[in-house]
Amino acid sequence: MIKNIGMVFADSMEYSPFLEYAKEKGGKEFILRGNDAVTFTLNKGDRQLVITGVKCGIGKVNAASATSFLISDRSAEYILNAGLSGAVSGLRREDMIAAESHVECDYDLTAIGYGLGVKPDGQEYVLKADEVLLSYALESKGVIKAKTGTGDVFLADAVRKKLYFDTFGIGAFDMETAAIASVCEKCGVPMLSVRKISDDADDCSVEDYREMNDRKESCLTELLESIVLRLLEDDSRW
Repeated sequence: MIKNIGMVFADSMEYSPFLEYAKEKGGKEFILRGNDAVTFTLNKGDRQLVITGVKCGIGKVNAASATSFLISDRSAEYILNAGLSGAVSGLRREDMIAAESHVECDYDLTAIGYGLGVKPDGQEYVLKADEVLLSYALESKGVIKAKTGTGDVFLADAVRKKLYFDTFGIGAFDMETAAIASVCEKCGVPMLSVRKISDDADDCSVEDYREMNDRKESCLTELLESIVLRLLEDDSRW
């Protein structure tokens, strides 16, 4: 029995620890429609996970495109995402989170009468993580459940940060997750994003983010590994 897992990373620093882990597992690098990618397998008995990780580039369009490629070209049945996020409320630098929901904070049709983030024609705009994948992540010590927001901006603005919290009640902000969730929702593919808080989305956020990003920490890769190993063991998912 084989299942295909896709993993999405925005930039080189976030992707690098995963790439090293994949190489240790015999992973092979390739190019997926212009994106750096690597694939490897994990096995248990007659079960096999074929895992493909992609470095998509920062931002919603890049993330949505890579997710689509993983689903269409690599037959991904699950999508996982990992990266750094800014804290909006109730979180601190160094916290590890598993995102329970996602919203595009910068989706703005307020000029024609819609609320910020609200999409027309009854489209769902607050997208949920897969509950089982979320439960796997929360089994890891110290991982916190949080609502996340996404936008095509590096959030370093206290006024905008307050607006997004007041409107959406989010705990963290990033530039990819809601776009990934949107593609997965349309394709019926379960997804989960795990994130480390790098900064407070304030005047110091650029320096704090760069300092943590430059570390190329392996903690997110370790969390991803724990999630896929739980999936491999879970009889209900096979």
